[in-house]
Formats: sequence, C-alpha cells, structure tokens
Amino acid sequence: MAQVDTTHEEKPQSAIYTKAEQHKVDVGIDWVGIPTIAIVLLAAFHLHFMLTAGDWDFWTDWKDRRWWPLVTPVVLITFPAAVQYITWEKLRIPFGATLCVVVLTLGMWIARTAQFHIWTYFPMNFVWPGIFIPLALMLDMTLLLTRSYLLTGLFGGFLFGALFYPANWSILAPFHQAIEHKGVLMSLADLQGFVFIRTSTPEYIRIIEEGTLRTFGQHVAPITAFFAAFACILMYFLWSRIGYWFSQSKWLKRI
Repeated sequence: MAQVDTTHEEKPQSAIYTKAEQHKVDVGIDWVGIPTIAIVLLAAFHLHFMLTAGDWDFWTDWKDRRWWPLVTPVVLITFPAAVQYITWEKLRIPFGATLCVVVLTLGMWIARTAQFHIWTYFPMNFVWPGIFIPLALMLDMTLLLTRSYLLTGLFGGFLFGALFYPANWSILAPFHQAIEHKGVLMSLADLQGFVFIRTSTPEYIRIIEEGTLRTFGQHVAPITAFFAAFACILMYFLWSRIGYWFSQSKWLKRI
C-alpha cells in the first residue's frame, strides 16, 4: 500500500502580516468586546439589584432607616466583589467595583427616567436611585492601598456597608422634613407616597419603624449601618470566591 507523503503539506498561514494590521485587529476587538461586556454586566447587575433591593430603592418614602441601609449595600457588594477579583487578579487594574457600580448607576438612571418618569409620570425626586459610587471607590482604593483581598474584605467591605446611609443622607434629608397635611403629621416623603398612588404597595413598609431596634436608644440607622457593614464583609468574601471560580475558565488559558 502506498504511503501518503505529508511532509510537504502547507501549514495554515495568518491573514495578519504586519504590526499595523495586528494593531487594527486589536482595536476592532476592543471596540466590539468592551461595549459587549459592559452591556452584559449592566443587564445582569441591574436585574440582580432590581429583584433584591429594588423595592426599597424605587421610592423616596420606602427609603427607611432599617431595611434600606441594610438590604441595599449587602446585595450591592456582590457583583463588585466578583468583578474586582477578576480585574485585579488577571489585569492588575483596581477599578472592578467602580466599573460595576458606574454601569449599574447609568442603567438605573436610564430605567428610572424612561419607565417611571416618562412612561408613568412619576417625578424624578420621587424615584431617584441611591448614591453608590463612593462606596465602590472606597472598596477599590482599599484594594489598591493594601493589595490584599483579606484586608479589602475586612476594611473595604466594612466601609462599604457602614457608609451607605451617610453617603445618601444629604439627598435624603430634605424628604424627612415634618409637615402637617389635613391635620396629620407626616414627612415630605410620606406625602409624596400618598399623592402619587402606586398599585400593590405592601403595607409592611408603613409599619417598618416598629421593632426591637428602638431598644438601642432610638438610634435605628447607626445600628442598621453597623450590621450592614458586617454583613458586607461576609458577602465580599463569598462573591470574591465566585469571581475566582469564574476566572478559572479553562478555555481562556491559551488567550
């Protein structure tokens, strides 16, 4: 039987011959890949946040002193912790948390403006999203200065949860102004809630200030902030581990 000579088979040749062509291809990949990653991250993070903390962050009168400062930072630190691990471990770029939160904030402002303000005519001072970017900056700066995931989780995660309510206090304080409406004493945020009626409003939001946190000397918000800070530490370590798992994709090792 005749043997086939394979020594002279032509090897596949690259379509790129010069460094200029290689640079052009790299730039094209960046223009396609970076917006795609940003859109996917925006959609996934926005969906996650709306399904978890969305109820407390939708309306001004739902931004209470107990659940809003607790639920919001705990579910907000999830994606930033995972993406921060990937960007720092693979690229040594300490802006993973800030990238996530900036993308989320952009998506939230687009959604609130289009859906709540333009589509359903709610005023923007009733549906404004919370301020999250300073928390992400604190998390990234802690990683940049310490270069340690352990210290970032302990100190950065703690500050992420503890500083959420102070970061939003300047914009929330005017809505706590006490007013009298038809003989009833209420806050400006509550008046907005009564004027702009929403369907299926859960009544437990209205009695949320009744509970055992009053036994700590009426200091509801500080106790909630400290509890949220400790919970954020645990969530940071959990989701940074998830980021580790996603960064170990075997099909990306040859890239």
